[in-house]
Amino acid sequence: MNSKRIAGLLVVAALALSGCQDALDSAAKAERPLPPAVIQAMKAKGMTRSSPVMVRIFKEEGKLEVWKRKDTGRYDIIASYDICKWSGKLGPKYMEGDRQAPEGFYTIRPWQMNPKSSYYLSFNLGYPNAYDRAHGRTGQHLMVHGACSSAGCYSMTDEQVAEIFAFARDSFRGGQTEFQVQAFPFRMTAANMARYAGDPNIEFWKMLKVGYDHFELTKVPPKVDVCGRRYVFNQIAEDGYDFKPTAACPPMSQPDNLRLAYENLEKQNGEVFSTAVSTAGYASSAPRRPSIQGPKEAALVAAWSKKRARGESVSREPPSLQTATPEIAPVPASKPAEDQAAPAETPRPVVAAEQSQPVVPLPAADPREANAEDGAPVKSRLKKLMNLFGG
Repeated sequence: MNSKRIAGLLVVAALALSGCQDALDSAAKAERPLPPAVIQAMKAKGMTRSSPVMVRIFKEEGKLEVWKRKDTGRYDIIASYDICKWSGKLGPKYMEGDRQAPEGFYTIRPWQMNPKSSYYLSFNLGYPNAYDRAHGRTGQHLMVHGACSSAGCYSMTDEQVAEIFAFARDSFRGGQTEFQVQAFPFRMTAANMARYAGDPNIEFWKMLKVGYDHFELTKVPPKVDVCGRRYVFNQIAEDGYDFKPTAACPPMSQPDNLRLAYENLEKQNGEVFSTAVSTAGYASSAPRRPSIQGPKEAALVAAWSKKRARGESVSREPPSLQTATPEIAPVPASKPAEDQAAPAETPRPVVAAEQSQPVVPLPAADPREANAEDGAPVKSRLKKLMNLFGG
């Protein structure tokens, strides 16, 4: 056997071994168990390793939270992570190349989990969703991933994303078919909404706040639909009607106790909002983060991104239509109970204290999960949802 052939065989063998090692490394990352301290914290809260999970993201605060369902049927926070990097500004993603991280309500299914990611581990957010598509928004491969590097994604450290991945993996193996990601520009309190009252994205954020408030009231991920090119939450279409993203919303209703609780909360929020915006100079002096100024700015940034990708000379920073950069908002002095958390034995995740605010009465199980596998038609499940909420 000549030396060239031997060398060739050695190269092939080396590549094969390298491929096997890559596969083993991917499997090891994807199968990494949750830390014992987290397992203990879950047990203390009435959660199991396979309990359903959901994720909340807050851009301004730079937080990603993992919530799990307790044995009461309600969800509670189990971990909070500092987002390593997210790109762009506050506000939604409009188009491919605008460098914006998405905002909205997204659904994650098992096929969106990527154990072989180039960014350690990742899951695809599912952008564009039905709402995004109804508005003609474009983009792809928007992720939560590791490697602490972002161009439109939410990037975590490898250590963080391994734990987040494990939470989702264990819940899927426990029978959860999908989980919800709620991505917000900031914690959507009335005071924060008042800070951004004059922002061009405020109407979009008001719509997101409805879903935010429904979760705050129930501690159950809201049922999300899109009709009339807008999100609607916990609504039940009348018999014979469906939710269609670009069509007018059908006749629909909501469980009475949830509707009344939301109306009461909305009234309280309105009073706080009105007081804040009526304070002399509040809207102009309150610290805020920069926000994207609509599709026109998104198009400018997308064009800048294309030129940069082609190696053309561009400015160091993407173009902006914001005439003056707002003062960067400090971390709020007063945080919700879930942030006032006692850390586990390791720096992350942060295990939070029990919420004390009242919530809307619910059955002992999340109605969406309880009926997810019963084979009943969607309309039948929605009728059950109405009954479970007491409507």
